[in-house]
Amino acid sequence: MTTVHNFGVSPISCHSWSGDRKSLALSQNSNEVTLFSSSGSDWKQTGLLDQHDLRVTSIDWAPKTNRIVTCSSDRNAYVWVLDDNNVWKKTLVLLRINRAATCVRWSPEENKFAVGSGAKIISICYHEKEFDGWVSKHIKKPMQSTVTSIDWHPNNILIAAGSTDFKVRVFSSFVKDVEARPSPTEWGSKMPMGYLMKEFSNSSAGGGWVHAVSFSPDGSKLAWAGHDSSISVADAANDMLVMKLKTNLLPMCSLTWIRPNTIAAAGHNCVPYTFIVESDAVKLGSAMEEDKKKESSGKTSAMDLFKNKDKLGQNELETKLNFTHQKQIAEIRIVGGQKGDVDTFSTCSLDGKIVVWNLKTLAGQMKGLKI
Repeated sequence: MTTVHNFGVSPISCHSWSGDRKSLALSQNSNEVTLFSSSGSDWKQTGLLDQHDLRVTSIDWAPKTNRIVTCSSDRNAYVWVLDDNNVWKKTLVLLRINRAATCVRWSPEENKFAVGSGAKIISICYHEKEFDGWVSKHIKKPMQSTVTSIDWHPNNILIAAGSTDFKVRVFSSFVKDVEARPSPTEWGSKMPMGYLMKEFSNSSAGGGWVHAVSFSPDGSKLAWAGHDSSISVADAANDMLVMKLKTNLLPMCSLTWIRPNTIAAAGHNCVPYTFIVESDAVKLGSAMEEDKKKESSGKTSAMDLFKNKDKLGQNELETKLNFTHQKQIAEIRIVGGQKGDVDTFSTCSLDGKIVVWNLKTLAGQMKGLKI
């Protein structure tokens, strides 16, 4: 079953849920972030974060500490904290970048966060007690282009980054001021700040830039989506084996692990798909929504044609997709459960909708659904 939440006609470029999943932060392709709280079946606006000068590119709401971090094309990031008067107070983060910030994510322990940017830099940000503010350390080499996506390893130290130089890289983000020395992982044992643990090319011939990256629940695998309509998985526990599936679908823009060996991905097809990760291959599962083809009701009268043009600005030749989303899906977020054991997840789209997908009811309704 899907639950559709409509927020108007403006495209939704990014969104994030609060820890209790009763509140939602979203940006409608603008320089503002709007906060909503659920009120029965409706949403009530409870706040507006409006300090950015240019378009907000990413939002992340920390579930444990209830802090929101936002980043924007204006090269800035803010951390927002709810004070005793129920007002969101901002703190500017010293990113030290000269190009747009493109993506942001809190670490699992929420003691730091990472910001990717068009400056070919990942800023690892943490709270400096003496300065009483958020400062950053940079990961620069060997990135050659814009960082498009980031994801944290469960150990709070390693971070994966996809970029437009067709590469996926795993770095160490160890900050000795805020955390203990890490123990070895499948990705390696040497982990100084900024150390390149592993680098993968999307393909030997380039293969298009990387749209999304995601570590598996146990951190032993790393999945990414490329602009060549491919889904790839690197298995650190299996001698860094890279499994790649080239699909005949349109490119995916976002992905996450909904089961230990199942990935949900969505993008320009306007509907999420599942991908099954086996020991030596990645296989396409199925679409998570059936094609809602409607039979024609016969000839359209002149009066109906006039009504469509007057009310909707449409005529009978305009196309409507047979899916819930009518435009590209920009982002997938987990709503119920956790990575690897997801009950519900949400998708935001350029059609102004946020759709919540319930895996249990979907599995009951769609016999061919592979999860």
